[in-house]
Amino acid sequence: MTTTLRKPSRGWRTVWPRIGVRFDLPDGEAYAKLPEALAAGLVTQAEIDTAVRRMLRMKFLAGLFENPYADARYAQDITNNAEARTLAEQAARETPVLLKNDGTLPLRAANLKTLAVIGPNAATVDLGGYSNVPAHTVSILDGIQAKVGDRVHVVSAEGVRITEKGNWYSDEVVLAKREDNLARIKDAVGVAQDADEILLVIGGSSATSREGWDKSHLGDRANIGLIAQQEELARALFDLRKPVVVLLINGAPLSIPEIAERASALVEGWYPGQEGGTALADILFGAANPGGKLPVTIARSCGQLPIYYNQKPSAHRGYLFDSKEPLFAFGFGLSYTTFEIGAPHLSAAQIKADQQVTVSVDVRNTGKVAGDEVVQLYLHDVVSSVTRPVKELKGFRRVTLAPGQSTTVQFTLDREAFALWDEHMKRVVEPGAFEIMVGPNSVDLKSVTLDVTS
Repeated sequence: MTTTLRKPSRGWRTVWPRIGVRFDLPDGEAYAKLPEALAAGLVTQAEIDTAVRRMLRMKFLAGLFENPYADARYAQDITNNAEARTLAEQAARETPVLLKNDGTLPLRAANLKTLAVIGPNAATVDLGGYSNVPAHTVSILDGIQAKVGDRVHVVSAEGVRITEKGNWYSDEVVLAKREDNLARIKDAVGVAQDADEILLVIGGSSATSREGWDKSHLGDRANIGLIAQQEELARALFDLRKPVVVLLINGAPLSIPEIAERASALVEGWYPGQEGGTALADILFGAANPGGKLPVTIARSCGQLPIYYNQKPSAHRGYLFDSKEPLFAFGFGLSYTTFEIGAPHLSAAQIKADQQVTVSVDVRNTGKVAGDEVVQLYLHDVVSSVTRPVKELKGFRRVTLAPGQSTTVQFTLDREAFALWDEHMKRVVEPGAFEIMVGPNSVDLKSVTLDVTS
């Protein structure tokens, strides 16, 4: 492949140090044309020296020149030891996001005779594409069986197979045949027929959500919904008129409006890691309380893309006959308890541009069990010389509270929190009113106004 270098438009060179690639792993292809770019005047030697200096500084700070070699035996000893597995289990408990719950969760073993665990991701463990093969894994099905023991009769079925062939690394990915999946759906309905409740474990896999690095190794998809016949599996189980808890295991947010509407409860589990089965069983049966929040906005359909909470005021005009609101907003997440987040209080109603302000927020657990809440702080520049987002996340704190317990969360905002890049590409703070908003997500917010002077 031949790459043609073209002289950039005026002003490009001054921006390059801010947007260029600082380092490239593992093959250095980003720099293959750098000597030619230098000769053509597209980049200066001083800019290259600056980039190299920054990388060398990080290596010096990391001690790589004094101790360039890792201790392979030590690395092996701490891989999959008890401490590492405990940490993996803790991470798997704290990251899932409860998106919907009509009271079905947490499941109660004492009230269950038979639980059906159905779905292509129930008995498998997928860590995503950038993980090695672990020495130990716990699937969702394994975790639930270990959790309930002989107290609950657990039945299972694959329901749908997403792919017959393919993974993160192989070029070819082959979807399972529709006729085979329809037979699996029929079998799953038969298995779930006599169950008291159903856990449906669906989503994606590293074969269907992966990096596409070549025209022969594709990774993107034309839609953001469930693939294969997972929607048909879900409908068939919903039609049994039993409580259905949907657990999503996936590496990218999915557009699932019908499932979100019909499910009794909905949990976004992401890729929960090697101890995910144990942790999610704890969450599903109430031994742990979900407290995760969405780090992305989940769209209703492809037509809403790109969708994000910090859009410009003129964005997201919407489509005919559909809502422009997301399926689930950025920062959203439920709990088995409830919280009350008070209005924000400022240490000063007015500050100068080079001063700080402290924002205090009272939080109380108003429910009956202990749980985590993530208090989020957003900022909006009411009037600015350049267009700014309708809100920008400037801080968040995760707190654990017992029933009835309260605490005060504090955030400190300094000059950088209020600064913008003006039309001359200078980082400045413009005097004026700033709306300070706090809440449990990017939508349900309480606000106060801060006046910033020059």
